[in-house]
Amino acid sequence: MRYARLGSTGLQVSRICLGMMSYGSSSWRDWVLDLDAARPLVRRAAELGITFFDTADAYSLGVSEEVTGTLLREFFADREDYVLATKVFMPMGEGPNSGGLSRKHILSSIDASLRRLGTDHVDLYQIHRWDPNTPIEETMEALHDVVRAGKARYIGASSMYAWQFAKAQHVADSRSWDRFVSMQDHYNLLYREEEREMHPLCLDQGVGVIPWSPLARGMLAGNRTRREKRTTRARSDDFADRLYNEADFAVVDALTEVAAKRGLPPAQVALAWLLHKPTVTAPIIGATKPGHIEDAVAAVDVELTDDEIAALEKPYVPHPVLGHR
Repeated sequence: MRYARLGSTGLQVSRICLGMMSYGSSSWRDWVLDLDAARPLVRRAAELGITFFDTADAYSLGVSEEVTGTLLREFFADREDYVLATKVFMPMGEGPNSGGLSRKHILSSIDASLRRLGTDHVDLYQIHRWDPNTPIEETMEALHDVVRAGKARYIGASSMYAWQFAKAQHVADSRSWDRFVSMQDHYNLLYREEEREMHPLCLDQGVGVIPWSPLARGMLAGNRTRREKRTTRARSDDFADRLYNEADFAVVDALTEVAAKRGLPPAQVALAWLLHKPTVTAPIIGATKPGHIEDAVAAVDVELTDDEIAALEKPYVPHPVLGHR
């Protein structure tokens, strides 16, 4: 494993982040693994040097945080040995204040997350999406107060428009509040629209990028073809059907060809492509089998040539902006 600073902070994270959405309760999603099934996967991640773990309060409606906290305490002797991230925004109940980025919801949500995680702080507290119904000044002040209270070390953001991210950073800077140090956005070989505005902004501002769905919800790992969906998740993932389309299989074909010439699994090459991007600190991978983790960690040492990168990028077809909601 290799490690890198998250953006311009001094925080060191593994180049691969393990996303914990896959662990929690199958009653939330049928492909989610429970505590016992998740245990060997998180153990293997720790053995291979992964120290960066990302979850959210909404994953399995809190159960993911419970599983995450339990397993990290099992496999790491010291709280300082790993970097823990969670998120706030998605509804956690039926009430009008059960979601969003109001001061009320943020301050109650961080306390609830810490209880479920079994820790007194998270290293990275992220807003899961942009809240059009709350003034950004209210949100940024509440997040600043979370950091000042010692409940989070840093704050981060997730998918939004570049103008929204720039506005949030300006509000924080103008009031000497904590600013976002990371951007968790939708970015992979099949969806590269973030290269237009968001990534140049992050590079200029020293913000670390930690992409979600780096394997395009499994498409880049071969969980579906033009003719069939091969896994339980692929067959039940309507969201992926809205994100990707038939034209994207040309990119999958190019990936398969480059990977075959190198004698590597396509997933390794797809992650290696991401890790070559100067904005990307750590892709957030999902893993429901040990091989998923092995491939991800091996990708850190895969060096792609300029010709291979060009071949991977050539078939790309522009997409409408997706994933912000």
